Amino acid sequence: MKPSAHSNGSAQLRGALGNRQMTMIAIGGVIGAGLFVGSGSAIREAGPAVLVAYAAVGALAVLVMRMLAEMAVAQPETGSFSSYAGRELGPWAGLSVGWLYAYQWCVTVGFEAIAGAAVAHHMLPSIPTWLAALVLMVALISVNFARVESFGTFEFWFAMIKVAAIIAFLLIGLAAVLGALPDTSAPGTANLLGHGGFAPNGWLAVLQASLVVFFSYFGTEVVTIAAGEAKDPARAVRRGINSVVWRILLFYIGSITVVVMLLPWNSTAVTDSPYVAVLGHLGVPYADTAMNFIVLTAVLSCLNSGIYSSSRMLHSLAERGEAPALFARTTRLGVPAPAVIAASSIGLLTVVANYFLPTTAVYQFLLDSSGAVAVVVYLCITVTHLRGHARLMRERPEALTVRMWAYPWLSLLVLAALLAIIVGMAADSGSRRSLLLTLLVTVFAVVAGLITQRARHLKTAAEPAPSRTLV
Repeated sequence: MKPSAHSNGSAQLRGALGNRQMTMIAIGGVIGAGLFVGSGSAIREAGPAVLVAYAAVGALAVLVMRMLAEMAVAQPETGSFSSYAGRELGPWAGLSVGWLYAYQWCVTVGFEAIAGAAVAHHMLPSIPTWLAALVLMVALISVNFARVESFGTFEFWFAMIKVAAIIAFLLIGLAAVLGALPDTSAPGTANLLGHGGFAPNGWLAVLQASLVVFFSYFGTEVVTIAAGEAKDPARAVRRGINSVVWRILLFYIGSITVVVMLLPWNSTAVTDSPYVAVLGHLGVPYADTAMNFIVLTAVLSCLNSGIYSSSRMLHSLAERGEAPALFARTTRLGVPAPAVIAASSIGLLTVVANYFLPTTAVYQFLLDSSGAVAVVVYLCITVTHLRGHARLMRERPEALTVRMWAYPWLSLLVLAALLAIIVGMAADSGSRRSLLLTLLVTVFAVVAGLITQRARHLKTAAEPAPSRTLV
């Protein structure tokens, strides 16, 4: 990407992220605290059949990322799907989905700051949660104020720790499943098919668990946001997105298989923290402490990615005239400092609120109103791809070096599946409030986008045409 120069003479975003950093950003984006802790609620909901939910939703995520990869490799941009939606569907679409995505990450930053503070307080009880949250926010804001290489370096090592933890868990778990560990016997299918069967709560429960699983996969798209600052964006995006398949198979499905084979799905320990439960069951010393450290790493990674992704989306919106021009300004290091501050604002306000109050109604509203943004983003990517692929085939077929499989049928299948998820969320009392509030915020964003597009059109129409001088 070659961003346009700004009239204020500031520096531009820098293409400085290497291929190794981009690959680990892609890997780290899909491994969050939702895998290490949140998977317990999905297991409780569906039993061992949760594997079907992880496989089905994982396949859906792979297809969406394949569509995004096709567009990102053809034209890498910091705005990613927001830029593509603006081009294919109209400025209103790019503005609305860009602001929704930035909003969702801003809220996530606040949530993760509090979650990380809770883990830090558990490890070091003498530190109050508000102070731990403040330290985490200041540390990660500082990282994002430095050169983009700092973000890439931190995210590289955060991802390395998470990957190493999962691989170690898989190796230990596989040895236990095979009965190769001392004082352990192979469990066979006792836990997988016993305790009520493979789907003890019925297949409707598997569908409901899929809603929980869906949001665990969100974050892979961060690599396409970072493409605008990569040294070799097309290659980096291609490698990062192509690795989604084995990441999902290995990290999610592999580790969850270990959990449901080694322990009964209805165990309280599995619900609370499945990975700690397995390691404790196998007698691994300091399992709780080790997992707290890994979960804290996952939270820090999410904080780092959230500030980065939200700030770059705001920067891209500003460059297109769809956000305040202030957010387009960059420092001499190529960092969009005003956008970084804006991306961190909800997190900082959450720290203040956490000092005065344990919880706030306002923050709960923010969480609920951003909870289903992932579905909206995936829907936008799918519709944009359906339009964009046809246009590129007509105008620049040589740019399609990465192509969506079985176009348009798989794309249409993804669209139907995403609409089914929305119906499922509406039918589930646990997610209905979040869906309704997210749809309310989405309608607001779309209306704002349409008004902005209309105002821009009227302004353009009112400008006098340039005069022609006959020579």
